[in-house]
Amino acid sequence: MIELLIALCVILLLMGMPLFAGILAIAMLGFYMVDIDLMVVAVDMYRITQTPLIEAIPLFTFAGYLLSASNSSQRLVRLTQALLGWMPGGLAVVAFITCALFTAFTGASGVTIVALGALLYPALQQAGYHQKFSLGLVTTSGSLGLLFPPSLPLILFGVIALQLDLSVSMTIEDLLVAGLLPGLLMIGMLSAWSMWMQRDNPIAKQSFSLQELKQACWESRFEIPLPIVLLGGIYSGFFALSEAAVVTVIYLLIVEVLVYKDIAPKKLPGIICEAMVMVGGILIILSASLVLTSYFIEIEAPTRLFDWVSETISSPLEFLIMLNIFLLILGAFLDIFSAIVIMVPLLLPIAISFGIHPVHLGIIFLANMQIGYMTPPVGMNLFISSYRFDKPITEIYKATISFTLILLLSLVIITYWPALSLVFVD
Repeated sequence: MIELLIALCVILLLMGMPLFAGILAIAMLGFYMVDIDLMVVAVDMYRITQTPLIEAIPLFTFAGYLLSASNSSQRLVRLTQALLGWMPGGLAVVAFITCALFTAFTGASGVTIVALGALLYPALQQAGYHQKFSLGLVTTSGSLGLLFPPSLPLILFGVIALQLDLSVSMTIEDLLVAGLLPGLLMIGMLSAWSMWMQRDNPIAKQSFSLQELKQACWESRFEIPLPIVLLGGIYSGFFALSEAAVVTVIYLLIVEVLVYKDIAPKKLPGIICEAMVMVGGILIILSASLVLTSYFIEIEAPTRLFDWVSETISSPLEFLIMLNIFLLILGAFLDIFSAIVIMVPLLLPIAISFGIHPVHLGIIFLANMQIGYMTPPVGMNLFISSYRFDKPITEIYKATISFTLILLLSLVIITYWPALSLVFVD
């Protein structure tokens, strides 16, 4: 029966049914078939209000929209270029870092490609980078920040995981700190490869200017402290994640509206509405996923799936290999929020049974989804980039191949070196 329901869910989603409606339809049908009162649906959906740190989701989403509406991206590009542009391939490193920081706060890689692509793509070509290399770099950079706090997918993974009765304890703060080193590994490997590729390009770097650096730092003087205060406050225990979200929003409102005046006060209601529409979509999907999770538990789906996996896979190594292959395919076809709410309740108990820490699984999961954004044939960022730069999708495919291979190599390291993710986790 469960196989029929899963197949029905896939068909409904492919036909264009909203994700939350498809999830609820499957859960309600499932409860009906096992003769459980459908009042349980309302009860489970209400559980979203009791989810720890749920208030951080709308606050960080609003903060991301504030950054997108301001000129922060231009100031960030100028600052990182002044710092790193003197190196061979320095502008490529600038692109990786600025896009990662921007995506970490906005939570949407597509927004990063659209917002920063207009700045970085022409700049890369003017600096002597080949068109194919520039296209691949900008398309790849869009999803790099998903492992950095306060990434919304990280928080969402933690919210889903905390609804499960896990034998291994974890917190959302653990996930936020666990993504730092794996995220830096990805950026470092891409940067090293880009610098090597541009080593003989005499114009792919600019001369270092202390004056330009001073001016860029002065221009960004109010935005530079934000990630320091945010990360330092969370990891020092000075304030909780929800308090960090409040601090971030208030700080950005003061800086972007009153200090820089990038955002006129009359535009704030429109920005708030756009952000809350996004939040509403996330929360209704999240609440629907709680209903589906309850149904899975009721019919012992995780146990049955575990029994099947145990008969098929005999070691953690085999499980991780199959997991990565499955998640890469999933990431190419399904957006990250949908993948989290549908698959995490099923995969997490199995991973724990193989001795994989839930925090480590979270980083593996999101690293795969990050690469899935640019995995042919239907990776979301491929199409966004094709539309944004008016290039054939096949050209985007070719441009991203080398970058994707580098990220796949980093994924292998992240997967089979758990200490990289867990070194800061208690």
